[in-house]
Amino acid sequence: MRTATVTADGDRIRWVELPGREPSRVFVHGLGATSPAYYTEVAVHPLLAGHRSLLIDLLGHGLSDRPTGFGYSLEEHADALAAALVAADVSGAELIAHSMGGSVAIVLAARHPRLVSRLVLVDANLDPLPRVPGSGGSSGIAAYTEREFLDGGWEEVRDRAGAHWWSTMRLAGREALHRSATRLVEGTVPTMRELLLDLKIPRTFLLPEADGPLPGADALAEAGVAVVPIPDCGHNIMLDNPQAFVEATAAALAAEDRP
Repeated sequence: MRTATVTADGDRIRWVELPGREPSRVFVHGLGATSPAYYTEVAVHPLLAGHRSLLIDLLGHGLSDRPTGFGYSLEEHADALAAALVAADVSGAELIAHSMGGSVAIVLAARHPRLVSRLVLVDANLDPLPRVPGSGGSSGIAAYTEREFLDGGWEEVRDRAGAHWWSTMRLAGREALHRSATRLVEGTVPTMRELLLDLKIPRTFLLPEADGPLPGADALAEAGVAVVPIPDCGHNIMLDNPQAFVEATAAALAAEDRP
C-alpha cells in the first residue's frame, strides 16, 4: 500500500500499487466503493496486467482518510487525486474510472491535463441528477440534508443499498458519503458531459447493454468518444462481467488516438 498527503490539513489518500511498465494505469472507484475491492480481479487479468497500476481510493472512501472538513465536490476530489498522482510521480496516466469516479476523472483530465493521457469511463455520471427521496444511489442520499443523513438517514440508505454495496459503503465517512453524493447530483459547470466532449485525449465510455442507448451518444461519437455497450451486466460492469470488461478496456487502451 502507498500513501500521499493531499490537503493542507495533512489528509492522506492511499492506494494499492501493482508494479509494471509505463504508462501508469489509475483505477478509480465510484460512490461508496473502494478500488481494490472493485478492480483487483480485472487489473491482474492477463489482458490488462503488466502496467504499473494504482488502485486508488478517493478521500472519504476505503483506505483513504475521511476528513470531516473537506468539501467533497468533484473538483475537490479531482484536485486531491491530482496531488496523490503527482506525489506518486505519475503523469500521462490511463484512467479507468467507474460511476462517480468517472465524473472525477473527467474533471481531473480537464483541470490537470498533464496527468491524464486516456480515459476509460465505466457507466460514469455525465449530467446533473434530481434528488429522489427513497431511491438508491446518489439521488437518494442527496435527498437528505446532511443533518438528516447523519442523524439516521444513513441507516435507511444502508437498508436500501443491500449487503454488497454496504460492505464497502460502510467504510466511507458519513459526511464524505453525503457530500460526495450531493455534489455529484449537482454536477459541474460546465457539466461533466461538456467537459468530456471538449477533451482532446482518447476517451471510451462503457455502459451496460441492457440500459439501452446512452443519451447523447451521437454527440459523444462525433466528438471522438467511443461508446461501447457491454452485455450481461449491471452498473458494476467489472464485477458482473469481468471478461467482457477486460476485453473492452484492453481494446480501448490499445486503440489509436482519433482526432
